[in-house]
Amino acid sequence: MIPVLSTIAGAIIDVTRPALRLYQQDLKNRINEHWAAKPRENVLAVLATGAGKTVLFSSIISDESGSTCAVAHRQELVSQISLSLARNKVRHRIIGPTNVVKMIVRLHMEETGHSYYDPSSRHAVAGVDTLVRRGDKLADWLPTVKLWVMDEAHHVLRENKWGTAVNMFPHARGLGVTATPSRADGNGLGAHADGVFHVMKVGPSMRDLINMNFLTEYKLFAPPSSFSRDAIKISNTTGDFVASEVSKAVNNSSLITHDEKTITGDVVNTYKKLLNGMLTVVFAPDVNTATELEQQYIAAGIPAKCVHGGMSDYDRIAAVRSFKNREYLVLTSVSIFDEGFDCPAIEAVQDVAATESFGRFVQRAGRMLRLKDGKKFGYYVDHVGNIARHAMLVDHPTGPKIELCHREWSLDRRERRSGKSEPSTVRVCVACTAVYERYVDACPDCDEPVPKPAVRSGPEWVDGDLFELDAETLAQMRAEVVGARETPEAMRDRLTGMGVPQLGVLANVKRQGQRIDALVKLDNTLSQWAGYRRAEGLSDSEIFRKFYLTYSISWIEAQALKAVEADKLRERIG
Repeated sequence: MIPVLSTIAGAIIDVTRPALRLYQQDLKNRINEHWAAKPRENVLAVLATGAGKTVLFSSIISDESGSTCAVAHRQELVSQISLSLARNKVRHRIIGPTNVVKMIVRLHMEETGHSYYDPSSRHAVAGVDTLVRRGDKLADWLPTVKLWVMDEAHHVLRENKWGTAVNMFPHARGLGVTATPSRADGNGLGAHADGVFHVMKVGPSMRDLINMNFLTEYKLFAPPSSFSRDAIKISNTTGDFVASEVSKAVNNSSLITHDEKTITGDVVNTYKKLLNGMLTVVFAPDVNTATELEQQYIAAGIPAKCVHGGMSDYDRIAAVRSFKNREYLVLTSVSIFDEGFDCPAIEAVQDVAATESFGRFVQRAGRMLRLKDGKKFGYYVDHVGNIARHAMLVDHPTGPKIELCHREWSLDRRERRSGKSEPSTVRVCVACTAVYERYVDACPDCDEPVPKPAVRSGPEWVDGDLFELDAETLAQMRAEVVGARETPEAMRDRLTGMGVPQLGVLANVKRQGQRIDALVKLDNTLSQWAGYRRAEGLSDSEIFRKFYLTYSISWIEAQALKAVEADKLRERIG
């Protein structure tokens, strides 16, 4: 017999349900306000990883007077959605085989001390594959549902299985929740594009939540290895790397390979140097690599477990429980922990799976940001170039930060990224492998100075630091500035002496006057910008580098721009 929540216990639980945080309540209010005006529209709610998306939609589900269905975006996560609803004291039924229901109820009892399974509840949980597969058997129930909820809703497009599932509820409005409403394939989640959502409501950003002390601050590391992502092909379908090629590149590199003496590759060696004793999740490109890493950790005396989709739900959750209890220090995986995984115990992430997907990068890096007593920082160790590809240096009133999640979200389609990285705004310390702002003079973690450039023949080789240019290059660039600032009178005399027709002289002199005016205005803006940077304590080299990395032009090149370009740069600087 399956334990069922009693009516009295249910009534008590209803009044003791966890209260929403202020930002969660604000987002809930904005969602409900939209539905009050447009009750049949689908809303996409965006909350950063670790901000409590499940708490939010659990509250919305519990308030719904009609029938609801929370849809797990992957079949193996049905138990996780159910357990999340149980933690938030929402009674519900589970659409699935009896053995699955029994296993989930067992998890409820072990985790919360109660079963929140209620076969008569108006709230249901189902996996997307179950809905699609059992459509005919559920035909009488589907029209009664008034609200569907899809976790990790960035998967939902009209023409894929997630879109098929939610469109099976003909009389329901929809709520999607996600931390990253973007797709590597460029498809838009809006109903006007490729998805099903009519409007997006966005909560506080990852940085906002860190500043509000709802997420922990982080440290970034990118230790060297022989791995290279340069030759890995990008799929025309997904917009991400071809998985088999990522696996090949990883396994043929020093991340995995080793000799008989070393026993382990760079991934495990890095754990011993940087993270020794920390509860760490490792993202691998495939199950075979995850299994190989598990064995290498164990060989190094580090208790580890490979967790994958082929395991039963119970075995997988038991492994996570052992991890929380520090029976395992490391869990290796492929995508099981990418999304929808709530484990504040995680102290570090080692990423061994290169990705072109910004959303996947953010989801992985966010695993170590949940608060836990004694955790001052979450550590993200990037072995495959994901930080350089996706992270960005962002200016804040309190100073610049390397941000893991920094986009303006949209429901529209967007162009796919080319696969070629823009110049990175971060640097990896050659001494301690910490990742830090590229413009600063030395590593903030260990004070190792920025390495001297091997080539000094242009701004691109020295990050715009004029002090590092060779004398010949600097002299040439200064001459270009002098030429750009020729007075209109001098230009008139020069052109006249060259025999240029009078109309040509007048036109060129007029344009030069406009150029000088624009450059003088830009000079004032540059002086003000530099003054603010000096007030922040930056050295002249740091000012030059920061300017170059921010605006993609060196300080001295900016002083030789033409009028239109100078005005555009001045507007960008503000």
